[in-house]
Amino acid sequence: MARRRDIDRLAELEELFADLWQVPRFAAGMRRAYRPQIDVFRGDEPEQVTVVVEIPGADPDQIRVSLDGARLVVSGNRPRPAGPRRVWYRSEIEYGPFAREVALAVDVDPDGATATYERGLLRVVLPLAERPPAPALVAIEVRRAQ
Repeated sequence: MARRRDIDRLAELEELFADLWQVPRFAAGMRRAYRPQIDVFRGDEPEQVTVVVEIPGADPDQIRVSLDGARLVVSGNRPRPAGPRRVWYRSEIEYGPFAREVALAVDVDPDGATATYERGLLRVVLPLAERPPAPALVAIEVRRAQ
């Protein structure tokens, strides 16, 4: 019986931590920014860092990607679809301006960087550099995937 209570307490703690990362219900209608989800991983063949940003509904022409030393910055706007005036019963999908910054743990070659947008996912590929690049702000063009 004590083991069951411990499991129940663990489930309650898990729910508490999950709730801490959510927007409080009273503030759900007051959100002013969108925070896209990001995956970052390193590949060895070829040696590169890949950053995947989930931005469904965004116009790739309005997404800005830049590399500032060891920081990748992705920003833009995910607009709410236009249409006639609506009476909202629920609004859980986030829209609005966004900016995400990713600290890179390795040196990357800004000249070989690419960014493609397909089916709501922005994929930024950053080849590893043999030596640290000179500090400079580098814009990376976002292309639509073929």
